[in-house]
Amino acid sequence: MPETDVVVVGAGQAGLSSAYHLRSSGLDFAVLDADRAPGGAWQHRWPTLRMATVHGIFDLPGMHFTPPPPDEPAADAVPAYFADFESEFGIDVQRPVAVTAVRDAGDGRLLVETDKGAWTARGLINATGTWTRPFVPYYPGQETFRGRQLHTAQYRGPAEFAGKRVVVVGGGASAVQLLIEIADVAATTTWVTRRPPVFRDGPFTPDYGREVVAKVDARVRAGLPPGSIASATELALTPQLIEARERGLLVRRPMFDRIVPDGVRWPDGAAQDVDVIFWCTGFRPALDHLAPLRLRGPRGGIVVDGTRVVADPRIHLVGYGPSASTVGANRAGRAAVRELRALLAAPVNPHDLAA
Repeated sequence: MPETDVVVVGAGQAGLSSAYHLRSSGLDFAVLDADRAPGGAWQHRWPTLRMATVHGIFDLPGMHFTPPPPDEPAADAVPAYFADFESEFGIDVQRPVAVTAVRDAGDGRLLVETDKGAWTARGLINATGTWTRPFVPYYPGQETFRGRQLHTAQYRGPAEFAGKRVVVVGGGASAVQLLIEIADVAATTTWVTRRPPVFRDGPFTPDYGREVVAKVDARVRAGLPPGSIASATELALTPQLIEARERGLLVRRPMFDRIVPDGVRWPDGAAQDVDVIFWCTGFRPALDHLAPLRLRGPRGGIVVDGTRVVADPRIHLVGYGPSASTVGANRAGRAAVRELRALLAAPVNPHDLAA
């Protein structure tokens, strides 16, 4: 059974940032990733997501991301950058290795069980993100619907919606982008959200970004399940959205309260026949493998101070809650390594202190 100081679970932005800082920490570590190739969740994005419509990719530490042509698929450009990063810094990611459970080994160490055997470690950085946990809310009658239901994670392009009557559910940026994308080929589109959308007509300043992160941070410190950074962010009025609004595509309706075999129905009795319900309803943190540690509190969430799990300081959640963004994951990776190094009393590397 391999033994190491720290196991990093996941090799997306958060995992690679953590691995970068672990290199100079004096700690032994192993990076385990369930995917077959570099790129984290980016390699699974829909083919029509181009770099021109991506909100922005923040540099991984120590390596600049040179923006590719605007029409290059994000599912190609970002994984290529991650692969170059792994090669440049000699980060040996073991893949595909799926972590199935993390348990207390009973001797102060953690037992990390995978489909390729088990590791023991003194600390763990969890960087599994959310892509593998798409969230679809339940509405009465959902199982009776005769049409098609799919989530953002299953979307492969607008062609599959040609001639269809589509309800798009969700108030985030992805919902709006995909609504606009399929509107040109669908017979009809209807946009529904739980809350009225809020559009932002100004720039996304650093102060605004800190305000959004602070809202999510307050939730995890209170032991609540984290809301996503995206859900706390207003919709930017880009030229694309302004044009879509002028075309009448962004007419929002409140949520229906029931699904019927041929469509959806609202509380006032109004009904609409649809062929497809497109759930752009976000994701949840992929943390099932941590269940044996019983980290969740009575309010349904894991109490986190920065990245450190309050109930078990050996565990750090990077890319979770307030650090679930590219810039946040970078900073969180460094903070998690600093705290683990102190906890495990590893030798200090003078070069790292100078950095």
